[in-house]
Amino acid sequence: MAIGIVMDRKLVAILAADVVGYSALMERDEEGTFVRLKSHRTELFEPEIKKRHGRVFKLMGDGLLAEFASVVDAVECAVTVQQEMAKRNAGVMQDERIVLRIGVHLGDVIVEGKDRHGDGVNIASRLQSLAEPGGILISGTAYDQVRNKLNTELEFLGEQRVKNIPEPVRVYSVSGTLAVAKAVHISATTKPAIAVLPFANMSGDPDQQYFSDGVTEDIITELSRFRSLLVIARNSSFQYRDQSVDVRRVGRELGVSYVIEGSVRKLGPRLRLTAQLIDACSGNHLWGERYDRNIEELFAVQDEITQTIVATVTARLEDAEIKVASSKRQGNLPAYDCFLRGVQHLRGYEPDDNRRARESFEQAIALDPEYALAHAYLALSLVVENGYSNAPEEIKQAALERALLAVRLDRRESRCHVLLGQIYRFRDEFDLAIASMERGVALNPNDANGIAHLAGILGVSGRAEEALVLLHQAMRFNPSHPDWYWGIRVYSLYALRRYEECLMASRTYSQRKRPWHLAREAACLA
Repeated sequence: MAIGIVMDRKLVAILAADVVGYSALMERDEEGTFVRLKSHRTELFEPEIKKRHGRVFKLMGDGLLAEFASVVDAVECAVTVQQEMAKRNAGVMQDERIVLRIGVHLGDVIVEGKDRHGDGVNIASRLQSLAEPGGILISGTAYDQVRNKLNTELEFLGEQRVKNIPEPVRVYSVSGTLAVAKAVHISATTKPAIAVLPFANMSGDPDQQYFSDGVTEDIITELSRFRSLLVIARNSSFQYRDQSVDVRRVGRELGVSYVIEGSVRKLGPRLRLTAQLIDACSGNHLWGERYDRNIEELFAVQDEITQTIVATVTARLEDAEIKVASSKRQGNLPAYDCFLRGVQHLRGYEPDDNRRARESFEQAIALDPEYALAHAYLALSLVVENGYSNAPEEIKQAALERALLAVRLDRRESRCHVLLGQIYRFRDEFDLAIASMERGVALNPNDANGIAHLAGILGVSGRAEEALVLLHQAMRFNPSHPDWYWGIRVYSLYALRRYEECLMASRTYSQRKRPWHLAREAACLA
């Protein structure tokens, strides 16, 4: 007669946590990721688990498993960890954040020394893998114990099949906590936050759904190149798919200030795509556009439409943010608002605008010494305030040192490289200027201003034909472009001796011209 093996078992709450995109984080910065994750474990995860009478029984490179005697303690621990992680990630570049998924299950486990095995562990791990970044999923057995005992919102998501488990598992999302975590996360950063909702397929043709989703995903990806924006991830924005949503509610739930939405409609042999940018606080429409294309050129134009939408939206966003910042009272403004005011003054024509721009950037840096873009713009304001290429050598040197510091602070911020190129230009170091600007455009080919700046340096470097091609691209991306785009067109046409076109471009330029603009008009008429 066979003698059965008696296993030790017990009923416990299992918490499974995992780092989102761990492999990509390690590939990008192995040492930095390891140090940050270890810090989170020793300073937050392990103390919080211990505080709730839990115990970590397995540590993996990208996560952990813990057991609790009380499922209420387990869920409260998960909530606290996600909220604290949101705060810790505030101000950290998006591609460097440690973001968790957490699953909690109450079930039977096999006890083997200090380790735990069995269905209870498997279900918690499966729930964790289904959770969205920053989110918490709990099982039906856990829900039955915690409902009405937690100050959080629990949303039923249906039943899920779990490998090697015969019965489907009820799944609940701690949705209120996720929204709070996102709001805390985003409100703590200085960046404007934006969500791209899934473009609606209005064509009545299910085969066009791939195109609607593809455009949405491309816009999210390309917007993410702008390091001055916080772009909500796809899986968060796609939860609103096929829903009639109130944009203001989306703004509250995702903690964003702006929303992009749109639709795709098939009209015979043509396809119409519409897109609009909306202020999520007021519900006001800031921009909208329609794109009509032939269906047979669908894939060929997808990149073009995406790039045009992204470039236009980011330009409108900057204008909207500047308007908000300029309406605020002076006083204890955050660094970001000081920076935006500096950009506004740098575009201005009043006698003291250049000085006020420099002072605004200096104020931003005083508040945030590692604000890379503020350093880059301060470098530009120094030479602009002191006569551009005619600035004294010590000013040009100070500007160069400031611009190089900006690049060191954030090598992946495209505008830092572009503005470093501007400083090289004013030092007559044209090869270095072109190389820096090309680096900036390569980092973000959707930045119309970066493309226009590159056109500007080519226009004064004997490559005026190339300059006009790039400038045309920048103007197409940003139809409501600043006046200085016209200035680049003026001197590029002048370099090519196309005087009539040069004169027309100059007269399109702002009425508040600087002396050399008037001098060039006179030269065209000579």
